Amino acid sequence: MIKVATILTSKGDNVWTIGPEATILDALILMAKHNVGALVVKENGEIDGIVSERDYVRKTAETRSGNLIAPVKDYMTVEVHTVSPEQTLDDCMVWMTKEHIRHLPVVKDGELIGIISIGDVVKNLLDEKATTIDEMENYILGRYVRK
Repeated sequence: MIKVATILTSKGDNVWTIGPEATILDALILMAKHNVGALVVKENGEIDGIVSERDYVRKTAETRSGNLIAPVKDYMTVEVHTVSPEQTLDDCMVWMTKEHIRHLPVVKDGELIGIISIGDVVKNLLDEKATTIDEMENYILGRYVRK
């Protein structure tokens, strides 16, 4: 079973953060610059929330106003679910499905060490399934080589 640590090893542990008092425009620019869909909101070394493109769109639709100079704290999701590097992708899929979330910050010993997205989880699960299918085909066809 694939663990979160494997995803971080393959994709890197870059995690972009922003402060709660920064403007939503600053957040959107940072997301666009780094081609990410969410930023972890941190203040004084603590996770205060997470803000995503989706948060901005939903709040804009709700208020009928996209205030680009509003602080990130007005748009961020405060209830942040995190995972550890030792958790499995199945664990992540359960959280993401149950809570309708697309990003999970990865925390180890109280420190933010990365972030994974639903895309990361799906890609790795599909890769794992493809490998299993390939190994089964090789075994059935007599091309199985024991490692």
